[in-house]
Amino acid sequence: MKKVLIVTYYWPPAGGPGVQRWLKFVKFLPEFGVKPIVYIPENPHYPLQDPSLNSEVPENLTILKNAIFEPYSAAGLFSKKNTETISSGIIPEENKQGFLQKLMLFVRGNFFIPDARKFWVKPSVKFLSEYLEENQIDTVITTGPPHSLHLIGLGLKKKMKIKWIADFRDPWTQIGYHKKLKLLPFARRKHERLEKEVLQTADQIITTSFTTKKEFEELTNRPIEVITNGYDREKIEQKPLDEKFSLAHIGSLLSERDPENLWQAIKELVLENEDFANNFELKLVGAVGEQVLGSIQKWGLRAYVEKIGYVSHSEALQLQKSAQVLLLIEIDREETRGIIPGKIFEYMVSGRPILAVGPEKADIEILVKKTNSGAFFQYSQKEEIKAFLLQCFEEFKRGELKSHPIGLQEFSRKSLTGKLASLIEKTDLN
Repeated sequence: MKKVLIVTYYWPPAGGPGVQRWLKFVKFLPEFGVKPIVYIPENPHYPLQDPSLNSEVPENLTILKNAIFEPYSAAGLFSKKNTETISSGIIPEENKQGFLQKLMLFVRGNFFIPDARKFWVKPSVKFLSEYLEENQIDTVITTGPPHSLHLIGLGLKKKMKIKWIADFRDPWTQIGYHKKLKLLPFARRKHERLEKEVLQTADQIITTSFTTKKEFEELTNRPIEVITNGYDREKIEQKPLDEKFSLAHIGSLLSERDPENLWQAIKELVLENEDFANNFELKLVGAVGEQVLGSIQKWGLRAYVEKIGYVSHSEALQLQKSAQVLLLIEIDREETRGIIPGKIFEYMVSGRPILAVGPEKADIEILVKKTNSGAFFQYSQKEEIKAFLLQCFEEFKRGELKSHPIGLQEFSRKSLTGKLASLIEKTDLN
């Protein structure tokens, strides 16, 4: 059986979508003749934790650990709230940042390049080069963000003869929050140089989105494949559907994901349709930005909101299956067109219709339409959003509201792992 070393920062008990991708790959890889060995930090700083995911780690999996120094731990002594907010990617707008937040963002962007986990690179290269040689492993996969983990792959590639696959769950310099890091010119150039070096050195590149693949093709001639995130058939207790007409957003709702036209459309339906007003409920599950809450308040919808904090993955799945309509929102900017949230695939198999809002030419539009799992709208399409919600409400009243998806099998975690295993097998050494 072929052995593969997987370098990842996020691993149970970490919570959030970054954990799911490789936890599931590791689960299914042995069925395709690949033995995974996972390398993780010994003492990581996880802003979100979900201990329930520990039960999904295969019992016979070899896990290597090595200590990591993280500035976030020290920064937390001064401001735990700001540290956890920034480390989880929730960055307020410029005019809503306090002095300490601005300072932390400046330091993060200009001194910790590519990110605050950079101090794990050198000790990891030393540790892993010895392990790879002793155990005769010739294939390494790094997954980011944090993109500093790709520098571990780069260091190993320069030091020894290995096949290196770089998996990008998100873009690097094109990621949504990159412009908020207050980068000085030298820092911006260094980010771009490191990104290009990784892309031009890896034997194989994987992206989770079609847009990111196109962007990377302008920077490298290395082979690039899209392997999206996906879904697994989880055994969870089936809760009854919500009695109210619930529109549920599962996951972090950052301040930049604030579709005012959606809130306005809902407000108009509330005013125009008494039955809708008596039955509507907006469920927000996970972290919610203050700007989003402010917009909801502005449109007089606060009374309809049920705000639920962070929940475990299994609880999130239950909430998805019990909601009447699932809400998916992506930031309305060109550089976010390639963001495909991992939850969209779980949304697809929930049996509930999806209302997706995002930028023009978004990858999520391709997926929603391809699978017939809901409807996609741009931020400006208020009337179309309103009509879709009204249609869903009418179906809800008749007891007929459900989704009618097609072609979901290609997005199952097992099918995607088969694609990954084939890629591991055929990757040429450059």
